[in-house]
Amino acid sequence: MLGDSVYAELDATLAETDAWLARHFPGEPRSRQPVHTVYVPADRFREGLPEAYGRTALDALDAHGPLAFSGDIVERVRAKLAREPIEDLRIDFEDGYGRRPEDEEDGAARAAAAIVRAGASTAMIGLRCKSLEAMTRHRAIRTLDLFLGGLGDVPAGFVITLPKVSAATQVSAFVLLCGRLEAAHELAPLRFELQIETTPAVLGPSGRATVAEMIEAAEGRCVGLHYGTYDYSTACGIAAQYQSMEHPAADYAKAVMQVAAAGTGVRLSDGSTNIVPVGTTEEVRAAWALHARLVRRSLERGFYQGWDLHPAQLPTRFAATYAFYRDAAPAAVNRLSRYLEGHSTGVLDEPATARSLARFLLRGLDCGALDDADVPFDRELLESR
Repeated sequence: MLGDSVYAELDATLAETDAWLARHFPGEPRSRQPVHTVYVPADRFREGLPEAYGRTALDALDAHGPLAFSGDIVERVRAKLAREPIEDLRIDFEDGYGRRPEDEEDGAARAAAAIVRAGASTAMIGLRCKSLEAMTRHRAIRTLDLFLGGLGDVPAGFVITLPKVSAATQVSAFVLLCGRLEAAHELAPLRFELQIETTPAVLGPSGRATVAEMIEAAEGRCVGLHYGTYDYSTACGIAAQYQSMEHPAADYAKAVMQVAAAGTGVRLSDGSTNIVPVGTTEEVRAAWALHARLVRRSLERGFYQGWDLHPAQLPTRFAATYAFYRDAAPAAVNRLSRYLEGHSTGVLDEPATARSLARFLLRGLDCGALDDADVPFDRELLESR
C-alpha cells in the first residue's frame, strides 16, 4: 500500500493547478440570468419606459395577433408584458445613440443617471458607453464619469457594456478605469460585459483565442460576452443582405465565445435581428416568425440571452423562450427524478447531465416559463445539483 507521503506529494505537486482551476473556472453563477437585454438610445430613455414598452407590445398583439403559440403560452406572455416587460435594460450611448455634440451627450448622461437614481424599474440595468478605440475613448470615459458621478449608489444588477473590444489590453485598461471611477465616486465594484463584434476579438494574429485572454484580463469583473451580429458580419466581409445571427461566420464566433466562457462564470448573450415587427399585419407576423425562430435557435445552442431592439419584439422573445422550457420540462423533470431515485430511464444519465437538467429547470422558473407546480423539486435541491 502507498504511504501517506505519496498522497501528500501529489497534493503538493498539484496545489498550484488546483488554485488556478478554482480561480479561472469557478463554474456557473447561481444568480438569475435575464432572457434578453433591451437597448434603448440614451435620448429616448425616460421614466416609465419599461411600462411603455409593455403597453406597446400588448398593443401589437391586439392589432396583429394571434401569435403562433398555444393559448397557455400567449396567456403567460401577456401576463409577463404587464408585469415585467423588460428584464435587463441598457441605456445606449454607442451605435443606437451615435455621435452627438459634446454638451448634448453630457446632458444625456446626467439625465439618465437622475432617472436611474430615482429608482430603476427593471431587475437589471446598465449602460453601453462608446468604445475605447482612439476616436471614441475620451468620450466613453467622460460619459461614464458623468453618469456614475450622478448615480449615487450603483443599483443591484448594474453592468457596463464595453463595445468593439479587440484586444486584452483594452480590457486591462477598462479594469484600470473602473478602479479610478470607483475611487472618484465612492462606488461598489463595477462589473462589465464585453461585446464581441470585431474579428481580432475572436482570433488574434498569433492564432490564439483573444476572447479567452480578455476574460482573464478582466480580473473577475467581466460577467458577460455579447455577440454583435452586424459589426462582426461586416468585419468578415459578409454582404448586408446575408448578415444574420445564423450565418456560419456568426456560429463560428459564438462557438469560440462559448468555449472561452465555459466554466468561468461569464455568461453569453446572442445578438439581435434588425428585422423588426412594424408595418402591415402580414409584415409584423413575418418578423415575429423570424424572431421566434432565431430566439429558439439560440436557446437550443446554449445562448440563453439575446438582444431586443423594439417593443414589438418582446411578445416573441417571451413566447419562444416559454415554449422552449415548457416543451422540455416534463421530460427534464422525469429524467431528474429518476436520476435522484437511482433508476435508469433508458439513458445512462451522468452527474453532469443531472446538473444540466437542474440548471434548465431553474432557468425556466426564473424567467416565468415554469411554475412551482411544473417543477416538483425544492429550489434548494436544484441549486445544490
